[in-house]
Amino acid sequence: MITRLSKLVMVLAFALYASLVAFGNLTDYNSNFTLVAHVLMMDTTFPGNQGLWRAVHSPLVHHAVYGFIIGTEIVIAALCWLGGFRLCKNIKDPAAFNRAKGLAILGFTLGFLLWFTGFMTIGGEWFLMWQSEVANGQQAAFRLVMIIVATLIYLVQSDEERHR
Repeated sequence: MITRLSKLVMVLAFALYASLVAFGNLTDYNSNFTLVAHVLMMDTTFPGNQGLWRAVHSPLVHHAVYGFIIGTEIVIAALCWLGGFRLCKNIKDPAAFNRAKGLAILGFTLGFLLWFTGFMTIGGEWFLMWQSEVANGQQAAFRLVMIIVATLIYLVQSDEERHR
């Protein structure tokens, strides 16, 4: 029971985190929008690098990408909240608890896709975010990816009653 409670708390903690990230991005839109715009424009990467042809200078695209990021954060939060509530509802029954993990697993998987594929892969490597001292979210994304992966590995472990 303690392990199931631990998994539930971790899912809900991440749901809260994703909610606060989305809330912050909605209520202080320009703070992180500026980072997204710099990454897409590649204007803070090494001067004269050979990848600048990839830069996107359209403010409409910048807003669309940022909107997609915020929308994804909201979906991650919702999946983790709903998944956490399902886990809570089934916490006393190990088999039901195992079956109830789906939404939380989806939420963490979507988080992995956003912060690894979106930030580290596309932002970091395609748009060369790693070259920027000003607009570089790779370390923050890496921390999130590690938290997500560790939690996901723990969460998917089968829960059984241990009889002594």
